[in-house]
Amino acid sequence: MSAPLSMTTEALTVPEVMRALRLSRFKVYDLIRSRELKSIKIGRCRRVPADALRTFIDHQLEEAA
Repeated sequence: MSAPLSMTTEALTVPEVMRALRLSRFKVYDLIRSRELKSIKIGRCRRVPADALRTFIDHQLEEAA
């Protein structure tokens, strides 16, 4: 069993984002590709800043209201 996601982490991996949002790998990359979820690339690694994930969630909550 993996440890719960800590939002103090500065940059999240795609699997961490998948767990946080309960989404598939395809959907997370689709959100990145469509620029709904901001990310950075370091070498061959894709990372999502924790602030970007929080912003995405907040935006989704605003649209749902």
